[in-house]
Amino acid sequence: MPIRSSSLLNKVAAAAGGPGAGLAIAMIVSNLLGLIAAVVFARALPDYGALAALVSYLVILTVGGQALQVATARESAVGRLGEGVGLRATLRSWGRSLAIGTLIITVISILARHQIAAAVGVPNESWAAAAGLPAGCVYVGVCSLRGILQGLGHYREVGVSLAGEQAVRLLAGGLLVALGAGVAGAYLGSLICYLAMLAYLVLALRRAVPATAGPRSARTLWQILASSGLPVAALAVIQFLQNIDLIIAKHLFDERVASAYAATAVAAKVLIWLAMGVGYYLVPETSRRHAQGHDPRPVLLQSLGMIAVCAIPVLLIFGFGGHELLSIVFGAKRAAVSDTLVPLAIAFTVLAITYLAVQYMLALGRARFLVILALVAIAEPVALLEGPSRPETFATIVLVVQAAGAAFACLMALRRPPATAPTPAETQRPAQTLEKA
Repeated sequence: MPIRSSSLLNKVAAAAGGPGAGLAIAMIVSNLLGLIAAVVFARALPDYGALAALVSYLVILTVGGQALQVATARESAVGRLGEGVGLRATLRSWGRSLAIGTLIITVISILARHQIAAAVGVPNESWAAAAGLPAGCVYVGVCSLRGILQGLGHYREVGVSLAGEQAVRLLAGGLLVALGAGVAGAYLGSLICYLAMLAYLVLALRRAVPATAGPRSARTLWQILASSGLPVAALAVIQFLQNIDLIIAKHLFDERVASAYAATAVAAKVLIWLAMGVGYYLVPETSRRHAQGHDPRPVLLQSLGMIAVCAIPVLLIFGFGGHELLSIVFGAKRAAVSDTLVPLAIAFTVLAITYLAVQYMLALGRARFLVILALVAIAEPVALLEGPSRPETFATIVLVVQAAGAAFACLMALRRPPATAPTPAETQRPAQTLEKA
């Protein structure tokens, strides 16, 4: 069937109406601030590749928190986490568990800081590397509180925390860099912003949860996280494919080339952000159509059509003006490997396709695709660590592996799902989805 991108845009816009529109705007602001931070640090730091490797390591660690946000949003929306003073008691219990877990992880991370730094490819930044695991633990707390606020309908506070996270990261990291803290200072901006948002969300929940009598949840924070195993695994694979090349580039290339490659990769990932936005339409619409007994594949095709339409001008700009664009945005010294921009842009465009296909299959409750996709993820570092001597060869390997993953994911996704007979209840209420998983 023909792909109608204008129809998709209308549906996305309709879906983002009301409170959801403000949340969508907050996410756009968050991504914009993140891009500004990347540009600022790429220009300010001689070894930007080290920061990119550390951030990639941290992003992979945050997958549990992102999946937990979805789970807690669902649980709080139906009152399973308690109400009134019961919910407050649940939050205090979770807070104690998280504090103890973070303390233990922090001690382990400090003791293993040299090994972590060596694995990430930043042996001279061992204390910065030690901050990654504690930051990931704090992020679990941030995401759990965001999810509860989502479930309670307090979208404004969630949106403020999304934009505030990137704003604090930019300000705190920028200040530390200005004071001479270098890569470690820029990286510690992430830990600082997570702590700041955790404090903000705790205060927001105190205002949002009334001090009235109510039941308390019997589920612990770790039980809810464990029950989110499928989306955690799927998101981990996607984040691994999206970030592992930056870590390996830091191992294989010198400081100048690794930093230039990192800046180029940031520019090349623009369509990943678009795919994440399209996913807000794809997942619930897929679940809804399938629950009503309709074929959900046209929803996937429309979503992929959006990526294809947007990819054409992006790739043309990169193809004909990539070097100039990198020079203007990141500075002339970061355009040293501009020949990798087009293959990387294609690679991350097909990863955007993989992301949408994975979200689609999660919405249908499928899991078998993860085995093959995990093997593809393992194949990428193995192939890259063979030691390509040129960044262009390195980028080509990334493209080949990402294309293989996208081809497999699309073949699995486009299989017609078994028909389901809709019930009256299913046709009257939104389907439960793995939104944002």
